[in-house]
Amino acid sequence: MGNKTIYWDNSTYSRPFDDQSQLRISLETQAKLYILSLIKDNKIDLIYFYVCFYENYINPFENKRLSISDFSKYAKYSI
Repeated sequence: MGNKTIYWDNSTYSRPFDDQSQLRISLETQAKLYILSLIKDNKIDLIYFYVCFYENYINPFENKRLSISDFSKYAKYSI
């Protein structure tokens, strides 16, 4: 692990789907998207835990489930 390493829970992955009219949620979404760009640029390593796979699997909202599932491909480590 050469880069800084982070872990997100499913609430973080789901933040862009929340009500963006609330300032705090909008700012958290922007921060998440910025950090995602750092992950894609290999400046931060993402750890994806098996619990996230399970929680996402039981998510009743298909669009969220597919988006989060797609995001997991950026994980450097799956635990």
